[in-house]
Amino acid sequence: MTIEERLAHLEAKLAELSAEADIRRLQARYMFLCDTPCPEPGQIDDAERIARIMDLYCEDAVWEGVGAYYDNQFGRAVGKDQIRAHFEKFWSPTRKPGLLLNAHYLTSEQIHVRGEEADGQWIHCQPWIFDDGTSLLRSSRLNNLFRKVNGVWKVARTRTENVFVSPLAPGWAEAYPTVSVLMNP
Repeated sequence: MTIEERLAHLEAKLAELSAEADIRRLQARYMFLCDTPCPEPGQIDDAERIARIMDLYCEDAVWEGVGAYYDNQFGRAVGKDQIRAHFEKFWSPTRKPGLLLNAHYLTSEQIHVRGEEADGQWIHCQPWIFDDGTSLLRSSRLNNLFRKVNGVWKVARTRTENVFVSPLAPGWAEAYPTVSVLMNP
């Protein structure tokens, strides 16, 4: 193998590893912004949170829940306007019961880069606490698509399928924040 061939091979591998790292950060950023209370610094409101989430998506992106359980619960949203409306339901001040806490834990990551496109799979687990005293633990599989737009990786599709949903006993979490100050100076 010539030095030129070796350099080309190393450049290709570096590009692939860099894309994987960018996609990993993109997926983590999405989950971070979806946590409640939102840990983003500056005490942003839910409209700003949703705007920041929407910045992560391609214009023609798809957000969909699939499978017997999620088809009816989440459905399919195509394009940023429909995806924004989907998120506005989660943090609506009129949502009943109101969401007090949810946190996203990702595991079993797989990322496959193909030039300017990629897919990634994760399993995620997420506790929810509502203002009516109920709580649940939700687990899903994610099969997401990503696309590079103007040199920046964006989410082209979020696709989630239920693994399980289980009620949690009242009081299972003894303490949790109502506002996150983690990232504030």
